[in-house]
Amino acid sequence: MKLRLGLPTGSLQEATFQLFRQAGFHISAHSRSYFPAVNDPELEILAMRAQEIPRYVHEGILDAGISGYDWIMENDADVVEVAELAYSKNTSNPVRLVIAVAEDSGIMDVSDLGGRRIATELVNVTGKYLRAQGVTAAVEYSWGATEVKVPQLVDAIAELTETGSSLRANKLRIIATILESTTRLHANHAAWEDPWKREKLESISLLLQGALRARSKVGLKMNAPEDALRTVLGILPAMKQPSISRLVDSDWVAIETVLEEAQVRDLIPALKSAGAQDIIEYQLSKVIP
Repeated sequence: MKLRLGLPTGSLQEATFQLFRQAGFHISAHSRSYFPAVNDPELEILAMRAQEIPRYVHEGILDAGISGYDWIMENDADVVEVAELAYSKNTSNPVRLVIAVAEDSGIMDVSDLGGRRIATELVNVTGKYLRAQGVTAAVEYSWGATEVKVPQLVDAIAELTETGSSLRANKLRIIATILESTTRLHANHAAWEDPWKREKLESISLLLQGALRARSKVGLKMNAPEDALRTVLGILPAMKQPSISRLVDSDWVAIETVLEEAQVRDLIPALKSAGAQDIIEYQLSKVIP
């Protein structure tokens, strides 16, 4: 039996393949291949546009897929959310679907969009948002280069952004956020009800989330004399408690812990001052609580 899994091409492809590699799934694909190879005989991977994946999952053509929450909503896909995966093209932050207008536009609020023309790739989501705000506007599909269409072709755009830098570079101003979106592992209902496929999906989810969790953490090892142990432990963070073992024929102990990488820069000098020696920082591949 195989699990048929859709993975995104385009802007999310490299970040997705890298995450799967960190989780232990080595995926290789030629530039024009829609069927990447993977080192797991229980997986059949199809590479396609993220926009299409939720629809194929909803229809049962795919057992499961990786796509953004925004595209799940755009497709009105009735799927099972297996896991929220906090990664995107450039950062680990959610992307936002925002409405933007020209910097010098007189449009200051969503209510000013009545009777205006708006270009976007997410026509359904944008239209629903405007109707919920009581605004009637012409929402048209944009085939690309959306940001350059304001103000010559349209009055506003609804566009996905991570940092807002591209919008600012095109002299656009955000007036509203429609939704925030993260990447989701989602499944077809029938596949989720199948015991084998559900167990496989839960295993994949566990490994992917473990890989993401490891990205913000590091491991620390060190040695310390017993008389400095209390001081060292007093400043040493840990996921639960540090591991301690006695060195052979010695009054020294070895200490090991996992902590947030952001803490390490200021912590290592403090540990050294507290009496720790032989301090080693190392990267992690997965962290499974």
